[in-house]
Amino acid sequence: MKFVDEARLNVQAGNGGRGCVSFRREKFVPFGGPDGGDGGLGGSVWLRAGEGINTLADFRIERTYKARSGEGGSGNDRTGHGGDDLYIAVPVGTVVTDAETGEPLGDLTAAGTELKVAQGGKGGWGNARFKSSTNRAPRQFGPGLPGERRTLGLELKVIADVGLLGLPNAGKSTLIRALSSARPKVADYPFTTLYPNLGVVYCGEHRSFVMADIPGLIEGAADGAGLGIRFLRHLQRTRVLVHIVDMLPLDPEADPVRDVRAIVAELKKFDKALAQKPRWLVINKRDLLPDAEAEARAADIVRRLRHRGPRFLISAATGRGTRELADALMQFVEQQAAETAAAAAVEAATAAAP
Repeated sequence: MKFVDEARLNVQAGNGGRGCVSFRREKFVPFGGPDGGDGGLGGSVWLRAGEGINTLADFRIERTYKARSGEGGSGNDRTGHGGDDLYIAVPVGTVVTDAETGEPLGDLTAAGTELKVAQGGKGGWGNARFKSSTNRAPRQFGPGLPGERRTLGLELKVIADVGLLGLPNAGKSTLIRALSSARPKVADYPFTTLYPNLGVVYCGEHRSFVMADIPGLIEGAADGAGLGIRFLRHLQRTRVLVHIVDMLPLDPEADPVRDVRAIVAELKKFDKALAQKPRWLVINKRDLLPDAEAEARAADIVRRLRHRGPRFLISAATGRGTRELADALMQFVEQQAAETAAAAAVEAATAAAP
């Protein structure tokens, strides 16, 4: 099964308009000279990130986009009308490359961001441009330059503050349902989630963060096994990874510690920078055991993993412990945002200094 987070499309900017050959003809002006105008500029092709678009699925249907060409010039030194630019709406988080050369063209990370991907052709000169002391009645003109043509590769990387990580059926979708208004499919079989889900977690007035739930990973994901490899890239933009661990897996032979280590190994294999992101351990399904036993089992998992980062014991199904987790994540995201803003301010001040 192919999942729609990539697309290819062909774009063609408009051609420049043809220059005009014309001579001024008025009463009592028998030799008015050339007055042919230039052709109009061809329309360019732009990509624009829009908030209401979530996938690249539409580009499977329509893959070729062409801007309008410029109009030809006319007499009396009138330049032809330029072709209108063409704007193509894409999801926020779209990475754009030249599919033929692999050259990165841009990354549309905010709503309203625009990227020119094909430049319109220049209009041809009219014969008035070719007038000289030795050529008083030129008949030369420019035909107009062709617009740029490109094949684009689009790749969608969702933008979220928090990325959920874990095996299939660990409880990621249940957690995002508990904390946000997102309603991903939840069932008791593996790979219930087939597409990334985004949910906004509200923690008070003007305090919220975006959480991303991706399809579960399995061992070998970085080599293409399972579904997760196609969505690991979505975790690259997050500030923190929340690793959901099923403390009581359905398979009695399963070992949560071994599963955690396997996923961490896949992260390192896919992207070392991704593996170095802050990673919180969230041990789920405490509702399936008495409190004392659940706490003892969670402590054993943390000890065996030698995990030194934040850890939480929750029940995504009942909501127990999830609010404490959300509040802690909110504080972390706000701290990270403040540090990023401060670093950007220092960089801007340094650049502006004489």
